[in-house]
Amino acid sequence: MKQVFLLISLLLLSLNSAFSQDRGSIPEALLRPGRSEAPRYPVDTVIGELGRGAAPTSAYTFAALVSAGLLSGRLDHPSLASLNPVYREFYLSALEIISPSSYRIGSGRQEPDGAVSFLVRFLGREMGITGELYIRFISEVNDEGISVAGNWIFEELLLEEARERSDEQQSPVNRNDFYPYERFF
Repeated sequence: MKQVFLLISLLLLSLNSAFSQDRGSIPEALLRPGRSEAPRYPVDTVIGELGRGAAPTSAYTFAALVSAGLLSGRLDHPSLASLNPVYREFYLSALEIISPSSYRIGSGRQEPDGAVSFLVRFLGREMGITGELYIRFISEVNDEGISVAGNWIFEELLLEEARERSDEQQSPVNRNDFYPYERFF
């Protein structure tokens, strides 16, 4: 009888610990942003912080659309329409090597020439490719010189060589001076 009671007690104790939200000594204030704080986004080990960053919301949305277009592998994807067909084919064939199944977009930033850039990482099952995606907002001006409309266009994607995912994960860990944007200049 004692053995059955002990077995049931151990089972209940293990179930309780499995479903509890105990996070050890990490205060709740560090886990969830306060009212006046911006949301915290996860960090990718290769491209750094994920999310919109300092880029406008519309730029981030368009960058996600372009990344989804590249992930689709379709030459006729609407977000890739503004790109030179030769470059479009080059980007899609480079990504085809890794058979991407997902992508991640790192924090964006405003470039001095007015473009907005995002670090992007395409992930395949065994390989990945990292790059920097450039987009630009083009305004349409009427006869009086007043901006009446505009849209984002995909300008360029600088891609690194395809790498094994295990190598991708180890590289930044071994560098002490890692800053994601440095490697594209």
